[in-house]
Amino acid sequence: GAYSPQRVMAVTFTTKAAGELRGRLRALGVDGVAARTFHAAALAQLNFFWPQVARDTAPAIVDSKVRLLSHAADGIGLRLDASTLRDVASQIEWRKVTMRSIEQYAVDRPGGIPGLALDPLIALQRAYEKLKDERRQLDFEDVLLACAGMIESEPRVAAAVHEQYRHFTVDEFQDVSPVQNRLLELWLGDRRDLCVVGDAS
Repeated sequence: GAYSPQRVMAVTFTTKAAGELRGRLRALGVDGVAARTFHAAALAQLNFFWPQVARDTAPAIVDSKVRLLSHAADGIGLRLDASTLRDVASQIEWRKVTMRSIEQYAVDRPGGIPGLALDPLIALQRAYEKLKDERRQLDFEDVLLACAGMIESEPRVAAAVHEQYRHFTVDEFQDVSPVQNRLLELWLGDRRDLCVVGDAS
């Protein structure tokens, strides 16, 4: 009775874990808490606020980063096998969850990846981002970055989020990435109504 369940968000990392959280809350007789993954919560907010801010529907989500990378590689004349494309996809994910620009990535990861030197790797990342924009798509990591950017740059979005959610709990907090932590800070705003559960590190 101390908190309104509709003002609470419980965040975790996998769909399965979010389902388990919802089940435990139901067993405790608590209905109305939003128990979601970081990505699901961010995507729900993007889909809700994007039409208000951009006057357009939210972009679609890329269904296969590797397939889009293959198209981008073809566009700049690179012929890469599936294993190399998966390695590039992993590097893009690392770059985004650590909130690095392509320029910062080039400085921090100067060795490239096996089978692909740094210059073509950077060119491929740029081509991937350009193709994604042309197709009006976001990848999984963009969802977090775009949601954070929208809350940070749009005061009315921030006010609405802060009004809706007053209290947060995060499961497996030791796994929070820099971009997830930034989003969590923006969800909280000036408040510190946060409970985290995780392994000591």
